[in-house]
Amino acid sequence: MNINRKKKYLRKRISMICLLVLLLFCYIYIQALFTIPNELLILNGEDYICNFKTPLFVGLLPEKQVNLRLNGNAIATNGVKVNLMSPFTLSSNNQEKVSLKLKLFGFIPLKTMVVEVVPNKNVIPCGNTIGVKIFTQGALIVGTSKVDGLNGKVYEPYKVAGLKQGDYIIEIENQKIINVTDVVEYMENYKGENISIKINRNNSIISTRIQPVKGYKDNKYKMGLWLRDSTAGIGTMTFYDPDTKVFGALGHGIADVDTGNIMNIQKGEILYSNIVSVKRGLKGSPGELRGMFIDNKGSLGQILDNCECGIFGIVNNEGNIVPQNKPMPIALRSQIKEGPAQIISNISGKSTNVYNIEIQKIYRNSLSSSKSMVIKITDERLLNYTGGIVQGMSGSPIIQNGRLVGAVTHVLVNDPTRGYGVFIEWMIQRGNTISPPQSLKNAS
Repeated sequence: MNINRKKKYLRKRISMICLLVLLLFCYIYIQALFTIPNELLILNGEDYICNFKTPLFVGLLPEKQVNLRLNGNAIATNGVKVNLMSPFTLSSNNQEKVSLKLKLFGFIPLKTMVVEVVPNKNVIPCGNTIGVKIFTQGALIVGTSKVDGLNGKVYEPYKVAGLKQGDYIIEIENQKIINVTDVVEYMENYKGENISIKINRNNSIISTRIQPVKGYKDNKYKMGLWLRDSTAGIGTMTFYDPDTKVFGALGHGIADVDTGNIMNIQKGEILYSNIVSVKRGLKGSPGELRGMFIDNKGSLGQILDNCECGIFGIVNNEGNIVPQNKPMPIALRSQIKEGPAQIISNISGKSTNVYNIEIQKIYRNSLSSSKSMVIKITDERLLNYTGGIVQGMSGSPIIQNGRLVGAVTHVLVNDPTRGYGVFIEWMIQRGNTISPPQSLKNAS
């Protein structure tokens, strides 16, 4: 009897150990999935240090013959094994885009990592504030409200149609909707019929129908929607590429104040601006740069993209908007160090100055995000004038060891001396996708 109990106990222990081993393996596997990036940007001729700190051996298998090198040695077409617990370097002297299949222990599929080798070009760090105006693709639904009908009943036509806050109205009865005025004009001529409507929801096109209701207060038909089609504000230009005329700014996307979602843009422009005053940042109360647009110089550039890591576009006339700063090489996240750095910011009038900061934490393995590192303002001049990071400084370039490493993005509300920055590599990658409209190409 005791022998059977011991056997049963032993089997139970073995099962528990096997389960724990399996759970540990699953945890490490999932951690590796999130730790290893889907894409890596490497500068031509420079080593990229990979430090994933994951206790796994993987096989790196290229899709074809490549010039990419691992720790200085060529990667064969049949692959190479690497220990992810220890740092290793990737490098190439050729501009190329390589897909590497990662397999645990050489045979268990993990993920595919795309490595892009780009020219080691210089860009101009800016730091000057700009006026920003953007117009949405269609009419953005920023809110909904019930409609009091003529019969005394309360209606929710938007709810029946399945419309939600954050949707963009892009068509009504096959008529393209460019802005809120288009919706207003349609409703002014509306005769009471059930109408077809097309919306863009998270980049998916949805068709539905809606029955507007006549309100008793003004005797006008209503859908119960609050709409917006544009926004404007002050931000900071991060970099300018003199070879392509592409600029990047803000370091984070422009989000709608009501929905919190990054706005889909149809068009936008950057304008000359001048800082007239500063609201100091305090604990629990973010500060703000207060500026004005100067329209007599006209549009200084076209905004063509609004995404998580900033706004991007083409400069029309660099002489009116780009500071006379010297071009500077960029740094990839593997080259950024915790410690002293500087930012370039425009906090008064039109002039920019360099201020000391400290990079306190770096999230090297993060996916594309506007919160890639934690920074702290250490320069007494800036602390005395603004209290730290304030709204409008977003996009201020971060410089370390003679390289452009990132841009200021957010302030910590409870500590305005500290905030977040985005890796410049995310911004450069996005900027590389910018292609000027045909009208600009023809003009040039």
